[in-house]
Amino acid sequence: MSFSPPFGQADLTNCERELIHLAASIQPHGVLLVVDESSFDILQASDNFAQMLGISTASLLGKPLSALGGSVDAQVRQLAASADLKQPAPLQCHTFVAFERCDLHGTVHSHPSYGLIVEFEPVERGRSLAAAVAMKDDILLERLSAAVQLFSNASNIGQLADAAVRCYRELTGYDRVMVYKFDPDGHGKIIAEAREARLDSLLGHHYPASDIPQRARDLYIRNRIRVLVDVNYEAVPLVPRLHPETQTDLDMSLCYLRSMSPLHLQYLRNMGVTATLVISIVREGRLWGLIAAHHYAPRNLSWSLRLAAEMLSEVLSTRLAAIENYAHAQVEILARRLEQRLIEATSTEGDWRLALFRNPKTLLSPLEATGAALFFDDTISTAGEVPSTPELRALLAWVHDNAGSEPFCCSSVGTSNPALDSITPIASGVLAVRLSTSKPDYLIWFRKEQLLTVTWAGDPSKPLVNNNPLELSPRRSFATWAEIVRGTAMAWTSAEVALARAIGSALVDIILQVHAVRLLIAQHQIAQICSTMGSSSEPVVISDPSGKILFCNDAFSRLTATSGEQLSTLAEIARLFSEPEQMAKTLGSLQRVHQSWRGDLSLVREGSAPLPVSVRAEVVPGTQGSVLGFILILVDLTDRHRGDAARKQLEQALALASVESADSTLDSPPARESDEVISAILTNASLAAMDIAEAGPGLPVAPLLEELEASTRRATLLYGRLRTRCAAKE
Repeated sequence: MSFSPPFGQADLTNCERELIHLAASIQPHGVLLVVDESSFDILQASDNFAQMLGISTASLLGKPLSALGGSVDAQVRQLAASADLKQPAPLQCHTFVAFERCDLHGTVHSHPSYGLIVEFEPVERGRSLAAAVAMKDDILLERLSAAVQLFSNASNIGQLADAAVRCYRELTGYDRVMVYKFDPDGHGKIIAEAREARLDSLLGHHYPASDIPQRARDLYIRNRIRVLVDVNYEAVPLVPRLHPETQTDLDMSLCYLRSMSPLHLQYLRNMGVTATLVISIVREGRLWGLIAAHHYAPRNLSWSLRLAAEMLSEVLSTRLAAIENYAHAQVEILARRLEQRLIEATSTEGDWRLALFRNPKTLLSPLEATGAALFFDDTISTAGEVPSTPELRALLAWVHDNAGSEPFCCSSVGTSNPALDSITPIASGVLAVRLSTSKPDYLIWFRKEQLLTVTWAGDPSKPLVNNNPLELSPRRSFATWAEIVRGTAMAWTSAEVALARAIGSALVDIILQVHAVRLLIAQHQIAQICSTMGSSSEPVVISDPSGKILFCNDAFSRLTATSGEQLSTLAEIARLFSEPEQMAKTLGSLQRVHQSWRGDLSLVREGSAPLPVSVRAEVVPGTQGSVLGFILILVDLTDRHRGDAARKQLEQALALASVESADSTLDSPPARESDEVISAILTNASLAAMDIAEAGPGLPVAPLLEELEASTRRATLLYGRLRTRCAAKE
C-alpha cells in the first residue's frame, strides 16, 4: 500500500496522496466547533474564539453549546432535529460580544464518527479578519436573473463558458474568472476568461493533471464551493488536535473553512494569487471542470454571494447537460441516415461493405478522420490513408486486446504501444468500434499525426531548486511555456465517440439483417451464420414465406422465456404477448400483404408484470416481387419506459416547484424578481429535459433526467434559502 503523507508533510513525489481532508486547522476568518450530537457538549474548537468572539477556546471545551450565548444553541438544535445533515445546512444565528449583538452565518453538518461540525463567521465588518464582500439584495436578484437567462440562451459550450465567466466576475468582483475544463487524461485547459485589463491573459493555457491531485478532485465533487480569503493566512489549529472520543484527526472533507495544503498555497503564491474562489462543475457524477476565480488582494464573500455562486453552478451544469445531449441527438440523426443508405444498398447490391466504402467522404468527414479500415469476416476494406496490411493486422490485435464493449479511442498510438510507432505519421489517432462479440470484427477510423503547440502555464517538467519542493513547487515560474507535441493526433471528442458508437450499432443491426438473408438463400452457410446470430444480443426470429420458423436465437428465448422447440410458426408467437389478438392480426397481415411493421407491445411474463418491447417485423424481398421470408426483432423497452417515467416525474416536480414558487412570493418582496429567477431556472430545466429526451437510444436517459431533477431541486432550494434570507432582512 502506498504511503499517504499526513496533511502538510507532502512533497512533489507524494502530493497525490496527501491527506488534505485531515487538516486539523482552519482559515482564520471563521470559527469551527465539534459538538456531541446527544449532549450538545463542545468536544473540539478552533483556537481563535478569543480574537473572533471574545471568549477563550479553552473555556468552551467540555461545556454545552449554550455557553456561546445568543441563539447559537437553539438554532443548531433545531437543524439537528429537522434537517438532513449529511450535507452542510445553512446556519443563521447570533451571539453577543461585549454586550453587542453579533450576527453569525455558517453551516452545520453531521459526521457519523465525530458528531456535529459547526462553522460560522461574523457578519459585521471588523469582527472577521477579512470583511466579506456583500451586495444589495435587489441587485443580487437582478444579476441572478440575468445570469440564468444568459446560460439558457447559450447554444454551445463556448458560449456557455463565456457567459459564465462574465456573470461570475460581475457577481463576485474577482480580478480574474476562468472556466477550466478537464480532458479525459485529467489535464486542464482554460476555455473562457474574464479579467482586469492590466492582467495577462491565460486563455488557452494548459495545466498538467498533477496540478490537481485525485484526492482534491474527489473533494471538489463532495464540496462544490471553496473560498480562500488570503493565501498568506496563519492557520488556526483545532483544540485538541485529535477528537477526544476517536483519538483521530477530524474528517474535514465538507468543512468550508478547512485549511488548504501548504503545497497548494505555495502554488498560488508562485502565480502571484492572493485569494481564490473555486466552484465545481459536475456532470453525471464526474468533475467536468471548475470555475476558478483569482484575486490579487485578500477577498472574502458574504454568505448570500456564496449561495448565489453555488446556485448558478447548478444551473450551469443543467444547461451543459442540455447542450451535450443535444449533440448526441444530432449524432443519432447522422447514424440513422447512414443506416438507411446501407440498408438500401444491401437490398440492391447484396453487400453493405461496398456501399460503406463507395464514397469515403461519407465515412470519414463526420468524424474528421483521414482514413478508415473495416475488419470483417477475415477481410480488410479501407478508405483514405491507412497503414500497410501487416501494420493494420498488428494494430487490430492491439485494439482487440485493449478494447471493451465501449468504443476504443487513442490519440497517440506510438506512445501507448511503441511497437506500433511506425504507423504514427498516418495513424497516430485511432477510434474503433466492435461489430461482433464472437470475432475480432471492427470498424476503425484513423487520424494523422498533428504537430501541436501546447501552451502551458509554466514548464510542467521543471526540476526542483536545491531539492526543496517549496522553492519551485509546485512550479515556481508560470511564464508562458510552449511545447511542440509530436506523435499525437487531434483528440477524439465525446460527440465523435458517440457518433462512432451509433455507426457501430447501426452496422451491427445491418449485419444481423444480412446474416438473416444469407440464412434464407444459402443453406450451406447455415451453421456459420447461426453461430453469429446465436451470439447476437438482439432477440430475433426468422421464418420462411409460409410462416414456418427457421431460426430463433438465444436472446429471443431468454427474453420470452421460451425455447425454439416450443415455437414452429409465426402465428404461435402471438400467444407470447399481452395483446395476442393484435399480434396475430399483425403477423397475418405481414404474411398476406407483405407489409413491414413496427410497433410497441408487451410480452407476458409469468409471475411478473408484462415486459414492454418494441416489435420490428421485416419482409425479406426476393427477385421479381417474391418474398424470401420474414424477420422478427424484439427490443426490451424497460429502460425507455423508465426514462419516460423519469421525464413525467420531472415534469410533475417542475410544475409543483412553479406553483410553490408562485405561492411563496405572493407576500415576499420583490416578487417580480423572484418570479423571473425561478421561472428562468424551471424553463432552463424544461429545455434540458426536452433535449435529453430527444437524445435517442444508447444514452441512459432515466439517470440523466433524475440527475437533472436533483440539480434543479438543489438550485431552487439554494435560491429559496437566498430568498428567505432576503425576506428576513425586509
